[in-house]
Amino acid sequence: MKLWDKGISINEQIEKFTVGRDREMDLFLAGPDVMGTIAHCIMLGKVGLLSSNELHTLRIALSEIYREIGEGGFLIEEGIEDVHSQVEYNLTKRLGDIGKKVHSGRSRNDQVLVDLRLFTRDSLITLSQSVKKLFDVLQVQSETYKNVLLPGYTHLQIAMPSSFGLWFGAWAEALTDDMLVLQSAFNINNQNPLGSAAGYGSSFPIDRRLTTQLLGFDDLNYNVVYAQMSRGKVERIIAFALSNLAATLSRMANDLCLYMSQNFNFISLPTELTTGSSIMPHKKNPDIFELIRARCNRIQALPFEITMTMNNLPSGYFRDMQLIKESFLPVFDEMESILELATFMIKNVIVNESILDDPKYNNLFSVEAVNEAVLQGVPFRDAYKMLGQQIADGTFSPSKQLNHTHEGSIGNLCNEDIHRKFEAVYASFAATKFDEVKKALIEYPG
Repeated sequence: MKLWDKGISINEQIEKFTVGRDREMDLFLAGPDVMGTIAHCIMLGKVGLLSSNELHTLRIALSEIYREIGEGGFLIEEGIEDVHSQVEYNLTKRLGDIGKKVHSGRSRNDQVLVDLRLFTRDSLITLSQSVKKLFDVLQVQSETYKNVLLPGYTHLQIAMPSSFGLWFGAWAEALTDDMLVLQSAFNINNQNPLGSAAGYGSSFPIDRRLTTQLLGFDDLNYNVVYAQMSRGKVERIIAFALSNLAATLSRMANDLCLYMSQNFNFISLPTELTTGSSIMPHKKNPDIFELIRARCNRIQALPFEITMTMNNLPSGYFRDMQLIKESFLPVFDEMESILELATFMIKNVIVNESILDDPKYNNLFSVEAVNEAVLQGVPFRDAYKMLGQQIADGTFSPSKQLNHTHEGSIGNLCNEDIHRKFEAVYASFAATKFDEVKKALIEYPG
């Protein structure tokens, strides 16, 4: 079945190429497609294009199809082009001519747009919950190890004292900014394109504000041409937000790979969380961190892949956009897997609590000695030269007592303030609100 079928057969080779992986990819969109169809039908009923009995019958059938999707009983059959065709086919098979009425006032173009918006909204809410789990673990580890020092590096050279409290806490605050970017992308995504039809609106008296309210969107994409132009653009914006998060996770994983090496020996992992070598019996490899790094680096390529697909397309719809789904839809499961493993591994990291006992780290404390001399009245530049000479002569003998009290320093991590920032952003994803939207549409009493 094809929604555009006019009774003329299409070349089999052409059909196979144009359908591509749509039947596989569209399974991600099945639930959202039913939700969008319910809202559309309610609107059609309001404007007189469906009778109350027809709407009642359609809502019961659509709620049943939604339950089948949740139970894994929904398939896109061979010969049916996409999820939109399958949902309409299922309705028509059950209800006859009533099922043929649900497409009035819309196109596959705005159907897939609204499906993508609803799928992405749910996926970002779930993702925010996974980011929060990692954030919470990082904050716990920051507090647990706040008094354990480790070397800070610049240029991969020993620089100044740091701490595991600072290190774990740094990644927690990094996630806070990543969530701000995700929040912005979430808000752009949460606008209603339904009713733009093929990109030029409809002569039916549709009510786009009603579907906006029913589907829980914050606002409309008002201009119907822009609503269609947003296809690909919104996915690219979301991909950049995901890429930003992936960059944080990749860099953290790289630190962990370095810190596990014998040359650093800052952390270790329980043996059962490492892998071995086929010929070297001593090996305990941090493969999880390496794969997190590689997977995140691959995700960072996604916005550029979408950009190259969309580059130089004129306004209006083009089939090029179909290919974006193949990379975009699965990326959320990939991010979920990465976050789950990262959270688990961070929770099980074993910290070396005596790193700075090694005399090779003595020079870390040179800045502390310079500052102490300045506090005793020595001009800073003179103190700097004096300590530089002691280091050159091999006579520098540091005190390893630290007195860092300003906000965000070793002695004042400000984890509570970082937590406050994170929670303010996290609250904006409002999972409960959208659960209620879904429930109101799907749980129809009949």
